[in-house]
Amino acid sequence: MINKKQFKAIIFDVDGTIADTERYGHLPASNDAMEQLGLDIVWNWETFSGWINTIPGTKNRLIYSLEQRGFAAKDITYYAEQFPPLKKSIYINNYLPTLKLREGVVNMLEEIIATDIQLAIVSTSYEAQIKALLQSQLPQFYPYFNPILGKESGKKTENNGFLFKKCLQLLNIQATEAIVIEDSQSGLEAAICAHIPTAIFYNDYTKGSSFDGATIIAPSMANYSLQQLIDSMKK
Repeated sequence: MINKKQFKAIIFDVDGTIADTERYGHLPASNDAMEQLGLDIVWNWETFSGWINTIPGTKNRLIYSLEQRGFAAKDITYYAEQFPPLKKSIYINNYLPTLKLREGVVNMLEEIIATDIQLAIVSTSYEAQIKALLQSQLPQFYPYFNPILGKESGKKTENNGFLFKKCLQLLNIQATEAIVIEDSQSGLEAAICAHIPTAIFYNDYTKGSSFDGATIIAPSMANYSLQQLIDSMKK
């Protein structure tokens, strides 16, 4: 039986974990935004997917692309300021409504809510994007996610697990009372820094990472129940 006293919260990543946002949302929205800014830059999926574990955030990827093309520092600063709000608006309005959820997500959320285990989110995305995705694709579950921590709340990766630790503080629980669900190596490493047991449900572009330290490494949530997820944490 599920031990509610032992496990009090499950913390989800968003991009690539809840929905296929990278290829079908963030990439085309970025290309549209760069075009509207007059930049002669088009990212393909091969390039973009290669940055997911190495350059977090589309703003940082734009800065890298501009640096590689020899743009002056003042121009890079200008485009780095103009790009994020434009790309975010395009993503939310043009691409988010048609994004596909990853297999097994809905069933897992239904099981979690039925047990009264708390839901939370820790992500590198802007919180407005996260909330818009949940309201559009998972409106029945949106009220249950608290806290929702994104880019505005702090740095998720390469920061000693800061955002995961902040989430634990807001939930007022210990690391051993939570489970993280992730899809990427960088997300796993951040969760491990916070000492939170983590399940990895990888996708076609995070597949192949070592995922050392994960309690589950699988291509989908579809074949896992909440009980199986919790049992894996005890091994």
